Amino acid sequence: MLRIENLAKQYRTGDRALQGVSFTVEAGQVVGLIGPSGAGKSTLIRCVNRLVEPTSGKILLGDRDIATASRSELRRIRRRIGMIFQEYALVERLTVMENVLSGRLGYVPFWRSFSRRFPQDDVDKAFALLGRVGLTDHADKRADALSGGQRQRVGIARALEQDPELLLIDEPTASLDPKTSRQIMRLIGEICRERNLPAIINIHDVVLAQMFVDRIIGLRAGEVVFDGAPDTLDNDALTAIYGEEDWTQMRRERDDDAEEEEEARAQEERMAGLA
Repeated sequence: MLRIENLAKQYRTGDRALQGVSFTVEAGQVVGLIGPSGAGKSTLIRCVNRLVEPTSGKILLGDRDIATASRSELRRIRRRIGMIFQEYALVERLTVMENVLSGRLGYVPFWRSFSRRFPQDDVDKAFALLGRVGLTDHADKRADALSGGQRQRVGIARALEQDPELLLIDEPTASLDPKTSRQIMRLIGEICRERNLPAIINIHDVVLAQMFVDRIIGLRAGEVVFDGAPDTLDNDALTAIYGEEDWTQMRRERDDDAEEEEEARAQEERMAGLA
């Protein structure tokens, strides 16, 4: 479980990126962070793993306060936080398997990581994860030979190779087509439920968030202005987050996408029954 209490971030310029943000993410829950550019979504995620130093507040992962952790303790905590990036952050000249195994770099001695000689248990787990994300046949391919959706699946497997207690996910579908975006979001949700993993996803696509996350937190000017179930994100809530707009078309798109997703799931179930 992740608990954030009165988190604030003020830069030296005086700009306040976060103002008294508080919420809890339960085990297995997928939370979508939405809001306009500059609302503080990326800052919030980066404060959680201390890539950005918070000004004040608490960030509790279990009983450990990340905000006050020493450097040595922070290294240990970061091993338990899986990060999935918008631009994948893969080493393109390495194979898919080598990229997944890089999730174990915080756990193995330097000589093993330098020579890329990982324990067999780590290798076996990496193969199992590649199977889970649908990339078993791509284990020996270089990362630069993959499509965007395949690269994101490698990023998911690499994060899981860490045995994380929390997933932080920054715009996982920004570079993907609509169909692949739905597949990736569905996969993230399924994995979090299977592993009872809490996750925070920074996402611009409100329709996609409503389809696949358990809960939505809306930020505006560094403050939480909405926190609730996706189906309670009505026009008033959207206006509070983004400002005045006609939200009718967005709702039509959401309903159309939901129908497509339902049809895709039904087709997958039919194909699975024939296998």
